[in-house]
Amino acid sequence: MAQTTRLEQLLLTDHSNKSTGDVKARFGEKDWSQRTACKMRGQNDTLCRLRGKFDLPRISKDGDIVVGGSFNIHYYREEQVLDFRSPPGPPECKSFDFTQFQFAQTMIFTIEEINRKQILLPNITLGYQIHDGCGDPAMSTKVTTLLISGQEATLADPKCKTTTNIPTIVTDAESMQSVAVARVITPFNVTMFSYSAAYDYLNNMYEFPTFFRTIPNDYHQVDGLAQLVKYFGWNWIGTIRSNTTYGALAMDEIIKSMKSFGICIAFSEAVHKTDSKEKLLDLINTIKQATTRIVVAFVAQADMAVLLKEIVRQNVTGIQWVGSESWVTLPNLSPKEAARFLAGTVGFAVPRATLPGLKEFLLEVHPSKYPGNDFVTEFWETTFECSFENPVNFSQENSGTRGKICSGAERLENIDNQYTDVSQLRIAYNVYKAVYAIAHSLNTMLIKTNFTFSHLDLWELLHHMYAINFTAKNGEYVYFDENLDTVPLYELVNWQSNSEGVGHIVTIGNYDGLLEFEKRLHISKEDIVWIDGKKEVPRGVCSDSCLPGTWKTVKKEMPLCCFICIPCADGEISNVTDSVSCLKCSPEFWSNELKTQCVPKRVEFLSFDDEMGSSLVALAVIGAFLTIAAAVIFYKHKSTPLVKANNSELSFLLLFALTLCFLCSLTFIDRPSTWSCMLRHTVFSISFVLCLSCILGKTVVVLMAFKTRMPNRKNIKWFSPMHQRLNVFSLTSVQTIICIIWLTSSPPFPVNSTKYYKAIIILECNVGSMVYFCCVFSYIGALACLCCALAFLARKLPNNFNEATFITFSMLIFCAVWITFIPAYVSSPGKYSVAVEVFAILASSFGLLFCIFAPKCYIILLQPEKNTRKYLMQRGIKQ
Repeated sequence: MAQTTRLEQLLLTDHSNKSTGDVKARFGEKDWSQRTACKMRGQNDTLCRLRGKFDLPRISKDGDIVVGGSFNIHYYREEQVLDFRSPPGPPECKSFDFTQFQFAQTMIFTIEEINRKQILLPNITLGYQIHDGCGDPAMSTKVTTLLISGQEATLADPKCKTTTNIPTIVTDAESMQSVAVARVITPFNVTMFSYSAAYDYLNNMYEFPTFFRTIPNDYHQVDGLAQLVKYFGWNWIGTIRSNTTYGALAMDEIIKSMKSFGICIAFSEAVHKTDSKEKLLDLINTIKQATTRIVVAFVAQADMAVLLKEIVRQNVTGIQWVGSESWVTLPNLSPKEAARFLAGTVGFAVPRATLPGLKEFLLEVHPSKYPGNDFVTEFWETTFECSFENPVNFSQENSGTRGKICSGAERLENIDNQYTDVSQLRIAYNVYKAVYAIAHSLNTMLIKTNFTFSHLDLWELLHHMYAINFTAKNGEYVYFDENLDTVPLYELVNWQSNSEGVGHIVTIGNYDGLLEFEKRLHISKEDIVWIDGKKEVPRGVCSDSCLPGTWKTVKKEMPLCCFICIPCADGEISNVTDSVSCLKCSPEFWSNELKTQCVPKRVEFLSFDDEMGSSLVALAVIGAFLTIAAAVIFYKHKSTPLVKANNSELSFLLLFALTLCFLCSLTFIDRPSTWSCMLRHTVFSISFVLCLSCILGKTVVVLMAFKTRMPNRKNIKWFSPMHQRLNVFSLTSVQTIICIIWLTSSPPFPVNSTKYYKAIIILECNVGSMVYFCCVFSYIGALACLCCALAFLARKLPNNFNEATFITFSMLIFCAVWITFIPAYVSSPGKYSVAVEVFAILASSFGLLFCIFAPKCYIILLQPEKNTRKYLMQRGIKQ
């Protein structure tokens, strides 16, 4: 103050040839005189004069040591029009807040309790000076400046050191106000205790070493809210925050924590207590149109009160609120409104406490107790909806109408509002703890040092405040950690409606930030009552969980929580809820009907047990039986002309081969094995070649017998029984050699095939070498074609019993069966292809048996008169 400031030097210096008159004109005559007077005082006067004075309403009481207080007794400060031509008038704060006024009275109650008991501070009286922060950081800064500087008009101290005896301040509810205040008072070593500023940024010891708070750091509540939402299975929510820097930063952290739990945000909006009705309606429309009814509101109490009042006016119900501690127990609604619009709400709250005597103290507040106090007067007028014609005029009669004159005879005992309600002392208890923390610090300092009220060492007091350690009235252990934060304990509360339709708060659990992260949240789920009195948790998902058997894929242009459930494909499963993909079953397994687990694939083969297999077995046995029966008939009548004329030796060999053909079909039935696969085609092919060799031999004999005009001994010897046997053996040996090479080089083997059905394993035989397989069937086909051709040539030979005709028919049937077999075999999947092959074997075998041997057996058994040499040698008579 003694030296000229740089600004004053600039003002007194005539730069750019400007006159003193120009400078006066620029700054105004009055302002110029004040500035030059200040300069002259700094040079010639030892007195330090107050350059400005804040005329702010307050509630105060003198004491040896005065505790400052700043409470948002009004919701907001009305914006002033600044024309920069005249000094601005005093600030106008609007909308009286009963809750904050209760907090201010709680501070007074606590100070008077300490003074009355005289235990902590014997022979010392605490005073108080409480101002209105108006919910505005600028106003809080102005109040703080007033508290720490005092209001003396002049000071004899040349350094302008104030004589105020306010070493500490209990201050503002909102975090941004506390940030502003802390930055002002920190250089002066004045400590401040906040009862409701939970901003994590404030625990910066380097920037705010004098800031203490009796409310947990919001760092814990941010994580707790995310855990709470996750606990109830909600993943699609809306968020609302206060439209402040703190609200934006806190909501960023909340959303970040939510996303770490897989929770998506449907909408994120902001609200402020000064918002116009149009903005509030836009916000309410957003809530109404949202696809979720779960709304997490991390909002300051004053901001939320404005929003809730508009929600009541718009009659918007059905919202499942998840509230922060700042408002969830202080919604500023009537009990019946709370029951209608807040029932089901869950949220965090600081622990509830009881303060004996506080209720009575609050009811004692009366304008006569604080004569001329603006706060008390406005409180009374707002509470009873009346007004005083003159300040504190108690003689007027009650007019009985709205806007009536206050008489002073009104009784607070008949009022039920936020001020008189002490059932939820939570933030008020934080105020109580803050005042007691100050008293304990002063007590420690009083014991260890002999301080005087006029020379209170603020550094020494701050040192003792760091070491605060005491047990509060309700048994809570109060201390501050290395960041000057208090114990992170919360209650979880639920708004419920009683039988009378009145809303009340029920504690449903707690949150302990000192425990491991997974164990911090404890909830009695059965105690919760949701919207409309339901016990079921409200739906809070964008898409219902994908059940096992499905997988989820995100909807286009939507968050991850909005998805559609797609059933797993065949052969794939998902056995967990909300699977992001399906797992493919191993080749031996297939998905069940629900696609929830892999089960062994159904194994299928042509077995003796199923109807098809048993039918084919029956046909094979019947065929073998008929063949043997024909052989028995031929054997018993081997001496008859008919048997002798049909080359009995080849006939018996043919019947033996046909028996093998019928029986070899059985190797195609039942579970394939290595041996059955090797026997199937080899026995079948050799048996059929043996059949065809015998038929070929019989056909050639018949053909040569009738086509040779001059038979001689040389020709006849080629048709002797020995040559016939040799021909059959030679033709059969070729097929046998091919089969032996096939079995030794690349034999057939059993395989599990899934090429026909993905869900079924077909047990079948792989032919091994396709070349040998084709050779075997080509050889059979060649013999069959040769037999058919020769039999066709001999079909009109003269004989009463022309065997060549029947051989022709049998070979036509044989060829027809195997020609149709090829497309049927290719088009038949799985065991049906085996059945087709067995059926072809049996059909061709029955064709040979019935066409060649049935007519002979018929003659032998039923027409023995035709079984004579004479009859057989007759020409021209047709059968």
